[in-house]
Amino acid sequence: MPKLSGNKGEWSEIYAFLRLLEIKKLYAADAELNKKDDMFYNIINIIRTEPIGILEFRINKADDTVSVIKTDTEDVLLTLSCDEFKTAADNLYNEIISANKSSFESQDTEEFLEQLNIGVLKAKSTDKADIRIKIHDINTGYETVQGFSIKSRLGSPSTLVNAGKTTNFIFEVTGNINDDVMNGFNTCSKKFKDRFDFLSGCDCDIKYCSMDNDIFESNLQLIDGDLPKICAYMLKEYYSSGVNAVTNSLESLNVNNPIGYNLSKGHPFYEYKFKKFLAECALGMLPSKVWDGTADATGGYIIVREDGEVLCYHLFNRNEFETYLINNTKFETASTSRHEFGSMYKDNRKYYIKLNLQVRFIK
Repeated sequence: MPKLSGNKGEWSEIYAFLRLLEIKKLYAADAELNKKDDMFYNIINIIRTEPIGILEFRINKADDTVSVIKTDTEDVLLTLSCDEFKTAADNLYNEIISANKSSFESQDTEEFLEQLNIGVLKAKSTDKADIRIKIHDINTGYETVQGFSIKSRLGSPSTLVNAGKTTNFIFEVTGNINDDVMNGFNTCSKKFKDRFDFLSGCDCDIKYCSMDNDIFESNLQLIDGDLPKICAYMLKEYYSSGVNAVTNSLESLNVNNPIGYNLSKGHPFYEYKFKKFLAECALGMLPSKVWDGTADATGGYIIVREDGEVLCYHLFNRNEFETYLINNTKFETASTSRHEFGSMYKDNRKYYIKLNLQVRFIK
């Protein structure tokens, strides 16, 4: 079996797997990521796809053990005590928080995983569900297999919306625009705020035209028809001011109201629509892939907290999940050369700028 190496986020997926098999419950979190001791889901098993096939890690509560079962044959490959999973989780947590390399190995963890017939750290990149858990819902009595996306706060903040050419928004430059202004914009500074200050000083502005990728545009429209425009206004605000927190951007939208909603009754149009977008990105929507509204992470979101607690936002408690996303995300500037945005260009005697959407967790 090849050596397993990964970053803190990838090892955190294994950590969550080990810790959940130890505690046998998936606890819910409130909007501030505090543990809700009175709200949890009992874990029946965890299912993983490994090189040898699909494995079920079945919890035996009667004797506090976990059995590794090959699902196609129902063969029991191994049975270990839950205490052994606790030891493995504790050791891996300490290795993750003390690691000073971007990618590292964990010999003790790898030896333990080898016993379990685990040969991969991370789910496929096309699968938003990092872990699949069969849970017992004490409210309904149902037992269902549900997929959860895992995000770790043990390492660098992870992205929620990854940048790509697919996430470029196209703006037309308006006002007193000419080739000299275009050249000045492109050369005056590497900082976007300085560039937009220059543009404003030339009596120019930008207005949203369209998106670079019609698949992502349609995905956004499936959530809400105004969402491409809302994202565009937020991007314009971010790149021209440097204010990156999603909460601050939404406050600005409510003040300026660029769409022209009736805000007199207190309806949170902008916040509601944008948090739906963040939630769908978290649960399955990818910019480059046609999305039909189906969540791949059908259970919700698992977060590995800094102290090692493994908590979840289940879709039964979607409001708290969406509030967490709004309060803990920011816009970020990706590579302008790699994703081909940020420079003014001329097409058919009109001038345009592409701005890129990338959203990252604050911590």
